[in-house]
Amino acid sequence: MKLHELKPAEGSTRERKRRGRGTASGQGKTGGRGQKGQGSRSGGGVRIGFEGGQMPLYRRLPKVGFTNIFRKEYAIVNVSDLDVFESGAVVTPEDLKAVGLVKAEKSGIKILGNGDLNKQLTVKAHKFSKTAEEKITASGGKVEVI
Repeated sequence: MKLHELKPAEGSTRERKRRGRGTASGQGKTGGRGQKGQGSRSGGGVRIGFEGGQMPLYRRLPKVGFTNIFRKEYAIVNVSDLDVFESGAVVTPEDLKAVGLVKAEKSGIKILGNGDLNKQLTVKAHKFSKTAEEKITASGGKVEVI
C-alpha cells in the first residue's frame, strides 16, 4: 500500500449538509434553526450548561470535598522493578529516572514491596513501604531514606 492509494473506509465519510438551498432540499428556508428565538439568530445561542434562567445543575448540586494544595504525590517503583540494576549497585532517584522507571517529576519516590528482589542493592528513596524495606534488607541490601 502506498500513500496515494489510501482512502477512507466505506461508509465512514458523508457529505456535509448544505443548508438553506430552497424548500425542496429539506433544510431550506430556516435551515434547521426553526422559527424565531435566540437559537434562530446569527450569533445567537446560549452557553454550555445554561438552562433558560433556571438555576443550572452545576449550581444546584452541593459542593463536596476539599483539595489539599500541600499534598505530596510520590512516583511509585516496585521492588521487582529494581532487578534492572546489577548486584551491589547504589540506586538513587537519578538512576531510576535514567533507566525509565520514574518519568514524571513528583514530590519524591516511594518504593513498594510488590514482587521479589534477588540482588543486593543500596536503595536511596524518599519513602519505603514496610514490605519493601523487609525485602531489600532480606536480599542483603540497604535502605536509605533521603
